[in-house]
Amino acid sequence: MAIRINLDVMMAKRKMSLNELAERVGITHANLSILKNERAKAIRLSTLDKLCEVLQCQPGELIEYAAGKDQNVE
Repeated sequence: MAIRINLDVMMAKRKMSLNELAERVGITHANLSILKNERAKAIRLSTLDKLCEVLQCQPGELIEYAAGKDQNVE
């Protein structure tokens, strides 16, 4: 998929652990891990909204269109 979720980058910039982010966003550790490891097929806008609120960022800082770059093959 050409859409990438750069959650790990933003978490590192904010020095926030997966557990802390999951708790503050209100989603399970497992679902957040799926997003972080780029295995998600979709993301709810309400989840994206909360991630941006907690990480103090814009959606474009989390989501990237990466056509032509090395992509995971399913």
